[in-house]
Amino acid sequence: MTKTAVVILNWNGKKFLEKFLGEVVVNTTARDTEVIVADNNSTDDSLDFLKNNFPSIRVITLSSNYGYAGGYNRALFQIDADYYILLNSDISVGTNWTEPLTLFMDMNPRAGACQPRIRSYGQPAHFEYAGAAGGYIDRYGYPFCRGRIFDTVEEDTGQYNDKAEVFWASGACMIVRASAFKECHGFDDTFFAHMEEIDLCWRMQNAGYSVHYVPEPVVYHVGGGTLAYNSPFKIYLNFRNSLMMLAKNLPESRVKRTIFVRQIFDGVAALAFLFKGGLPAVKAVFKAHRDFRKERSNIVTRRNMTPPCDSYDSPHTMMNKSILFEYYFNNRKKYTELKWHLHTETR
Repeated sequence: MTKTAVVILNWNGKKFLEKFLGEVVVNTTARDTEVIVADNNSTDDSLDFLKNNFPSIRVITLSSNYGYAGGYNRALFQIDADYYILLNSDISVGTNWTEPLTLFMDMNPRAGACQPRIRSYGQPAHFEYAGAAGGYIDRYGYPFCRGRIFDTVEEDTGQYNDKAEVFWASGACMIVRASAFKECHGFDDTFFAHMEEIDLCWRMQNAGYSVHYVPEPVVYHVGGGTLAYNSPFKIYLNFRNSLMMLAKNLPESRVKRTIFVRQIFDGVAALAFLFKGGLPAVKAVFKAHRDFRKERSNIVTRRNMTPPCDSYDSPHTMMNKSILFEYYFNNRKKYTELKWHLHTETR
């Protein structure tokens, strides 16, 4: 049995494997740690590249492109390890990058997941959009990070050098306790990609686990490697999956009102897309809401897999305010400017 499995999910990502996989292998030196590539039925020559250049690496080949959620589910349930480190193929890592993550998990047995500091590969002094220094969501399901709120990404000047409890760890690079992953039934395949790690972290917290940010290891994320940030399909997935996540995980007493308000906010977002000339983005938002409505009966079934908290309160790591209001009306563009702070740091 391997203690820690570093699992890279690949789909037509040969260019990233060429650029970063060797670095991952060289810098993953901890005992009982294995690097594994799971391939989501790539149609480029990723598999030939792996066979010719990394013959000793275990490769799990999947029969179709199951997306991030389904691909990792099928791969991880084939791996016997205490911890899974889920690593995007477009990430650069430094020396001894896994040890602080595994040590933190060893020392905190109720931690379900944690993430390192994630900076931008293109702007190394700045945090990266998808994760930064740990993520939160507001009461309407909008995600933000320590280091990134909407399109405002901060320079890393040491303002987030502290370990912290967060709502979600980034799927770009996160370590997950295998037993907690299995107890919470893994990712929700329906999400395909985007928001699935937030959904998992929410369910972990409802099951009694916590989620954290560990600042010592630093990784650098290219971002947008599979879907461009302005892709209509990415917009569709984010809007649809956010609605499904709320419907699955909120206490029953809060679901209808929260979804109603969220629909109003999303309508405003669609209007903003329209004024910017983004008709494909507008269509993506409306398609997301249409498909969410189609999924409502299935969502009720999935709520029972990892039941939400039965009290009025959601996890204490959820901000009980609107981040939209804070950002656009109160002009609070940085996490440190918010009038909400979680006082449950892990030291």
